[in-house]
Amino acid sequence: MAGKKQFDVDVALDAAMVQFWRAGYADTSLDDLSQATGLNRSSIYSSWGDKVSLYLRCLDRYVARYGDRYDQALSRAAEDPLRAVREFFGITLQRIADPDVPDGCLVAQTAMAIPVLSPDIAARATKALGFQQARLRKALRAAKLADAEDFAVHLAAVNQSLAVMSRAGASPKQLRAIVDVSLGALSRALRARN
Repeated sequence: MAGKKQFDVDVALDAAMVQFWRAGYADTSLDDLSQATGLNRSSIYSSWGDKVSLYLRCLDRYVARYGDRYDQALSRAAEDPLRAVREFFGITLQRIADPDVPDGCLVAQTAMAIPVLSPDIAARATKALGFQQARLRKALRAAKLADAEDFAVHLAAVNQSLAVMSRAGASPKQLRAIVDVSLGALSRALRARN
């Protein structure tokens, strides 16, 4: 049938996302994407347009996939904020430990490359970081934490640093210690609100 896609779009997007995640935008060629997805260049272009457009689709896919999990973890912050934030970090630590995905975080990797990326990709990465701060801010405000804004910025930064540290070879024990320090500070702030 003419015009009908002869491949699974979700599988191809996941493969492209993992390739970008593993190598970064600049170090991923169309040949790399073709090899990762099993599609030829013309199929990539006709399905998603240029490399920037495909990267944006992959970045959005990544943000949605992990963002939904973060939202679910933080949804109980009003009742038990410390547990909610612990579960939030647990999602990141679980992703880092997953042997089926690359080390690090596609958003953190993109943010670190902002100076050399297109304005569209840079804006999307900045927006993704903003989403993470916003979801943390909302959860901490629901917990009636006076310093919700400051803690949201801090916890989002710690979350991104976990991805960077994992890519640099930090052990699971070291990553857990980073989380524990932040959870300790949050616990003290939560006790002080009463």
